[in-house]
Amino acid sequence: MKIQFYNTLTRKKETFIPITDGKVSMYTCGPTVYNRAHIGNFRTFMFEDILKRFLMLVGYEVKHVMNITDVDDKTIKKANNENISLKDLTNKYTRIFMEDLETLKILPAEIFPIATEHIDNMVDMTNSLIEKGHAYVTDDGSVYFSIKTYKEYGQLANLDFDNQIQTERVATDEYTKENPKDFVLWKSWKEEDGKIAWDSPWGKGRPGWHIECSAMSTRYLGDHFDIHCGGVDNIFPHHENENAQSRCSSGTPFVNVWMHCEHLNLEDEKMSKTLGNVFSVPSLIEKGYTPESIRFALISSHYRTKIAFSEKKLTESKKAVHRINEMYNRLKTLKRSGTSLPNEYDDFIAALGNDLNTPKALGILFSYIKAINKKMDICSISENETAESIHFIENADKIFSLLNGSERIPEKISVMILKREEARKNKDWQLSDQIREEIKKEGWVVEDASDGPKCYKV
Repeated sequence: MKIQFYNTLTRKKETFIPITDGKVSMYTCGPTVYNRAHIGNFRTFMFEDILKRFLMLVGYEVKHVMNITDVDDKTIKKANNENISLKDLTNKYTRIFMEDLETLKILPAEIFPIATEHIDNMVDMTNSLIEKGHAYVTDDGSVYFSIKTYKEYGQLANLDFDNQIQTERVATDEYTKENPKDFVLWKSWKEEDGKIAWDSPWGKGRPGWHIECSAMSTRYLGDHFDIHCGGVDNIFPHHENENAQSRCSSGTPFVNVWMHCEHLNLEDEKMSKTLGNVFSVPSLIEKGYTPESIRFALISSHYRTKIAFSEKKLTESKKAVHRINEMYNRLKTLKRSGTSLPNEYDDFIAALGNDLNTPKALGILFSYIKAINKKMDICSISENETAESIHFIENADKIFSLLNGSERIPEKISVMILKREEARKNKDWQLSDQIREEIKKEGWVVEDASDGPKCYKV
């Protein structure tokens, strides 16, 4: 099938052709573990999860690497302010991040490289850039990348150098794109760093943020790989700098497709820790929203459009998720045969293959659900249609993961319901009642209705 993704580098949709047939190499920027990630951060992680699940469903073997940034300006400052070790701080928030990933049913990366465990790789890449004339050492032992040595600098972020003033250099990890600067690869030790430092050919210090991702992505995926993802706030300076230093170090192409997810907004403003207007995953769960309803809220808009996030949206998402689960459970109580999928499934996959268009794919799914529910209401659904519907929902769930485990009828219970329906058809009321009691002991209640049995968890 034809798959197209929007490439930030070229600013257009392109047909996706992996470097190695049947395999996809993908790097996604992970968290900086100095605080708990908020739901705005998880909008990006959710987009990456849907992308990975889609690629896997259509047959690709995906090698996914997500970094853990445990050393940068933010982690050092917080560790020193709280008078705890950097390791204790970052281990705590790494564990919390993994718990939140699991809660939201986000597939874990195959590899989670930790920055402080790859300092040697960062030193090697920095040394390579110096040897090739793309970086220079300052008097204090810091190392900077010289952007004038890379003529394509600014291409990813679409910078217009004619209308910009370049200043000499910048040591901070983040800055505005109005002033592109030579950026730091290695920071010499400063008193405020405390005990946090490593040895290097240029003296004691630590890596800059941007070199971390370059060193770790190429360490596990090679100098040239398929897809690099992140939020739109990563485009500049992080990804621009990462692209420049990686290409200059290796002398080869770096990433084929750059994909970026838009911000999540709350009441017309960007959600951020700085503004203090954040929702965490546990805070939303405590309010009664399920992981599935949170997932739905995050994927119901296209990844390249902003989301207006609110509790009203979560409530609507909860209802949508219930519709899917309710239909699936109704279908599981009916007899079915066959292994085919309905024609609508092809349209569903095609929508996702067109730059991961989740709103259109969900629209196709819900139109199908509406049509099938009407057939079930008047008992006109065939065994083949029942099987097709179940397969459609289960395949869609491999991407969206919206079936709620607490509401989903287990296969064991479904089989018992079908046996009970067979007993009722044969007017074996004693066996029918016996099976009903057995189902009840398993924690489920069966109610008979004109359009078929209904089953609910006690």
